[in-house]
This record gives sequence, C-alpha cells and structure tokens, in this order.
Amino acid sequence: MTGKVVVLMGSERNLEFAREIGKHLEAFGLAYEFRVASAHKTPEKVLKIIREYENENVVYITVAGRSNALSAFVDANTTKPVIACPPYSEKFAGADIYSSLRVPSGVGSVVIIEPEGAAIAAAKILALTDKKLEERVKAYQNAKKEEIEQADQSVKKGVARGKR
Repeated sequence: MTGKVVVLMGSERNLEFAREIGKHLEAFGLAYEFRVASAHKTPEKVLKIIREYENENVVYITVAGRSNALSAFVDANTTKPVIACPPYSEKFAGADIYSSLRVPSGVGSVVIIEPEGAAIAAAKILALTDKKLEERVKAYQNAKKEEIEQADQSVKKGVARGKR
C-alpha cells in the first residue's frame, strides 16, 4: 500500500508551484491531491483537512510563502510526515524561507526548497512500506547518476579535442 501525498497550499497563488511538485510525484507513480487552507486565515479548515486523512497513509507537502505558519501548524497537529516546500520569493530575497526553518519546539517538519526534492522525500518516506516504490526511487536515482556520467563523458570528449 503506497499511500498518497497531500499538497496543502496556503493560497491558490501557490498552485503553479504545487503543480511542479505534482509533476515530480507523477514520476514516481504517486497519487496526490491539492488542497488549499491557510493557517492564519482558516485554521479550522486546516484541522478539518488533517482529520480527513487521519486514517490514511499520507505525507503532507505544505506550500506557503511569506510567513509560513502552515507547515508548522500542520506538523503540530498530525503524526504524519510534513515536508515544507516554500516557494522562493525575489521580493524578500529569500528571507521569507526563515519562517519555514525557525519553528517552535515540538515541531518536526522537514524543509526542502525545490519541488523535485520535496517529491523525492515524499517518495522515500512512502517507500519505507512499499518495495515497488523503493525500486522506482532507486531507478530515479540511477537515472540521475547516469545523466552525470553522460555529461562527464560529453565534456571529457570535448576537452580532449581542444574544445572548451
């Protein structure tokens, strides 16, 4: 039983970023759902969403920028893994990421800034109980290693011919 990933956004403005996460989740064959609720504006809704998945095998990926209370709030109210994946904001020169990093004691959300990394982390967590998914993660890692090997060979050939 693989489970699924719930991508919880603080607002609909995060949808494009969340879709990027979804694209990488699909590479692992993972089921996922997009949801929207704000820890600041609709905390009761966040709690309601968490209760909906209480008896399921889920990993949460939270997507919220600015003052990201969503990730810590979700983590403090569930026993399920929470991966905070805050979108980078040029407006604040990345300083808004600190709200995902500096959380209260007793909160254990993981912070990953790149959508691909968040999807990989979710896949690895769910792979703990799913050998087929574990094999897909290994295949993904091997494909990434092969990309590097091919790049090395390509560069090596170019340098050997005096190309730079």
